[in-house]
Amino acid sequence: MRDSRWIVLGGCFLAYLFDALEIVLLSLALPAIRHEMGLSVTQAGLLATATLLGIGVSSVTGGYVADNFGRKKALIASLLVFGGFTAALSAVPNFAVFLVLRFLAGIGLGAVWSVVSAYVVETWPSRLRGRAAAFVISAFPAGGAIAAVLSAPFLPDWRTMFLAAGLAVVVPVAVVLAFFRESASWAEQNAQYEGDPVTARTVLTGSLRRTTLLGTLMAALALTGYWGATTWLPTYLTTERGLPAPSVAVFVTILNLGMFLGYNGFGLLADRVGRHRTIVATLAGVAVTLPVYAVVTHQAALMWLGPLFGAFTAFFGLFGSYLGELFPTRARATGAGFCFNVGRGISAFAPFALAGLAGTIGFSGGLLVCAGVFALAAVTALFLPRTTAGEALPAEADRVRGAAA
Repeated sequence: MRDSRWIVLGGCFLAYLFDALEIVLLSLALPAIRHEMGLSVTQAGLLATATLLGIGVSSVTGGYVADNFGRKKALIASLLVFGGFTAALSAVPNFAVFLVLRFLAGIGLGAVWSVVSAYVVETWPSRLRGRAAAFVISAFPAGGAIAAVLSAPFLPDWRTMFLAAGLAVVVPVAVVLAFFRESASWAEQNAQYEGDPVTARTVLTGSLRRTTLLGTLMAALALTGYWGATTWLPTYLTTERGLPAPSVAVFVTILNLGMFLGYNGFGLLADRVGRHRTIVATLAGVAVTLPVYAVVTHQAALMWLGPLFGAFTAFFGLFGSYLGELFPTRARATGAGFCFNVGRGISAFAPFALAGLAGTIGFSGGLLVCAGVFALAAVTALFLPRTTAGEALPAEADRVRGAAA
């Protein structure tokens, strides 16, 4: 059992690393894609939006597969979906097909988060669950950094890059196939309720509805602030604060380092003081630190404030354990995945919204708006329940049966 949980931890980290790698590679390849296909800035932005919208759809599809057919099958399927459609980009003939393929890849990308979060919650004991889940999700900044390094030998040949990245997904698939066991908690619940499928309706009715709606609102607000701010921070530093391009590259690097350390540091804190309190604290921390960028003009100060801002984005890594604990085993992937991935789908429009605001109030004003959105997310989190000793809330079976009735 102890060996099994370490295998799950490492395998889920690897799976989410590839998930992040695929998402970040698109951003890195956009200049070359625009040049070859003659895309406008708006069209290029739509490729990113299509990915996030696919992730939003995965809130239903990924959770349904994981809760009804098993965590292992769902993880393998999600990896194969985004790997296959990413590899297919190597032969994309036009913008319309590119858009469709990115949407379909997004469905697989979003489903990975739902499954790995459920796997960790169901495998690791309560006292270690926060740091375990945060470690797995810290694969996102690590994957982003690896993507930046690996893309250099390929670009501007983005077609070969996507082909290689898509085919490389065979690595985490092989690890899951060879070493993962099905979640014992899921297997027990599935046997008890065989023939009674879990759907999105399960978590949107009955006693689970309030938790699902509040969790979705919290995630939507937090991720809207996150994608709005992080998408345009480099542009803001260049255009309004005059940082040269090499300095911005260093900024992005240390920002990701701050994220990685923050995910794991706050994950440890979450196991000591509680997941709920730590999420509220990190959301409030981002709301306080982000406005600094709107008023500070000293370039060195801006550079070194990056890791602090990045560290407070640890809420991203804490959502997996916290949201997973709010739902019973039988509906865990559906409930947590719905909250997080619908939130990611809504946040797809954040970069466009901030770009529009920047034309009126500047990027500094836009960052202040993002800080306000983070503050709203912190307030929303206050209305969500605390989990008791890290376990799902009481009367699991009755709540799921009542919600599905």
